[in-house]
Amino acid sequence: MTDAGLRHGRASLGLSFAVQGVAFALLVTRIPAIQDQYGISDGLLPVFLAAVPILAGAGSVATEKVVARVRPSVVLRWAQPLVLLALLGVGAGRELWHVAVALGVFGLAVGALDASMNMLGVSLQRAYGRSIMTGFHAAFSLGGIAGASLAWAGARWELSLLASYLPVVAVLLPAALVGSRWYTEGKGVAGKGAAGTEAGAGSGSAGGALSFKLLLPLCLIMTFAYIGDSTVSNWSAKYLQDVLGSSEQLATVPYNVYMVTTLLGRAVGDLGVRRFGAVAVVRGGSLLAAGGFAVVAVAPGAWVGMLGFTMLGFGLCVIVPQTFAAAGRMFPGDSDAAVARLNIFNYVGFLVGSPLVGALGDAWSYRGAMLVPMVLVLATLVYARAFGPEPARYGGGHERPRTADVG
Repeated sequence: MTDAGLRHGRASLGLSFAVQGVAFALLVTRIPAIQDQYGISDGLLPVFLAAVPILAGAGSVATEKVVARVRPSVVLRWAQPLVLLALLGVGAGRELWHVAVALGVFGLAVGALDASMNMLGVSLQRAYGRSIMTGFHAAFSLGGIAGASLAWAGARWELSLLASYLPVVAVLLPAALVGSRWYTEGKGVAGKGAAGTEAGAGSGSAGGALSFKLLLPLCLIMTFAYIGDSTVSNWSAKYLQDVLGSSEQLATVPYNVYMVTTLLGRAVGDLGVRRFGAVAVVRGGSLLAAGGFAVVAVAPGAWVGMLGFTMLGFGLCVIVPQTFAAAGRMFPGDSDAAVARLNIFNYVGFLVGSPLVGALGDAWSYRGAMLVPMVLVLATLVYARAFGPEPARYGGGHERPRTADVG
C-alpha cells in the first residue's frame, strides 16, 4: 500500500465517520418531532428507542460473519447509504409501521456501519504504526455538532422532518458514495481478501486468535464509557434544570459543551497517545471523567455543574477510540471479529445507562445517581493494562511501524 493510498484511505474514512455523526445527531435530536409526527405515546416511545441499539447490536454481530467473506470496506460502502436512506424514511413516513420499519433498518445498518468503520480504522492505524484512531472519532464528534446544529435550525424554523432531512441526505449520500472509492484496508486485516492476513503475536493472544475471555476487559470498559456518555446525553439538561435550578435555556448548554469538549479532546488525543502511550492516556481520561461526575454530583449551582460536564467531555472522549485500537492490537490476526464483538457493548452501555440513572434518580436522588457512572468509569483503571502494548510495538515486534513518511 502506497503512502498516497493510505492518506486517501484515511481521509475517506474520516469523511465516513463525520457523515455518520451528522446522521445520528439528526435522528436523536429530533425525537420529540418524530414522536409528534407519528403519534407515538410516551409509553411506547422507550420501545422504539430501545429497539434501535438492540438491532444495531444484531447488525454488528452479522457484520462479524459477513467480513469473513468480503472486505469491511464493502460492508461500509453499502451500509452508510442505507443509514442515510433509513433516516430519510423516518422523515417521510406517516403511519406507525413506516417509522417502525425505517428505525429497524436504521438500527441494523448502524450496527454494520459502526463495526466496519472501526475495523477499517484499526487496520489503518496498524498500517500507519502510530495512533490515528482518536482522530476518526473526532470527525464523528464534528459531524455530531453539525447535525445537532442542523436539527436546531429545522426546529427553529418549524420545518417538517422530511424538509430537514432531505437536503442533508441529498448532499451526504453522493459524497459518501464518492468517498467510498478510496476506502483502504491496511496490513494485517483479518478477513477474506483483505490486504494481508498474517497474524502477529499480539498481547495475550497466541497468534492473534480471538478469545472472548481476553476481550472481556475491553468489553466492560466500552460498556462503562457508554453508560457515562448516555448519562450526559439523556440527563444533563434535566439535571441542570431540576437539580441545579438553571433556566430552561441554560439547561440546553451542557450537552453542547460536552460535544465540543469531546471534539477538542479527540482532536489532540492521538498526539497524547503518541507521546505518553495509550495506557497513560486512558488512565488520565478515566480519572478526569470520574472527577467530572463527582463535580456534577456535588455542584452547588448550574455553572459548577457545567464545569463537571466539561471535564466529562475531555475525559470520556479518548476511551472509546482507544478501546477499539486496543482490540486490534490484542488480536492482530482476527481484529475484524474483535472489533465487531466489542462494538456490541457500545449499545449495551447505551441501553443500560439512561434507565439506570433514571431509576436511581427516582428511587434515591439524581445527585447520588451520578456517583454510579463515576464508579464505573473509575473501574477502567483496573483494566488499563489491556490497552498495551503501545502502537510502536504492533504484532509483538514482528511488524515494522510506518511513522516517517505517512501524512
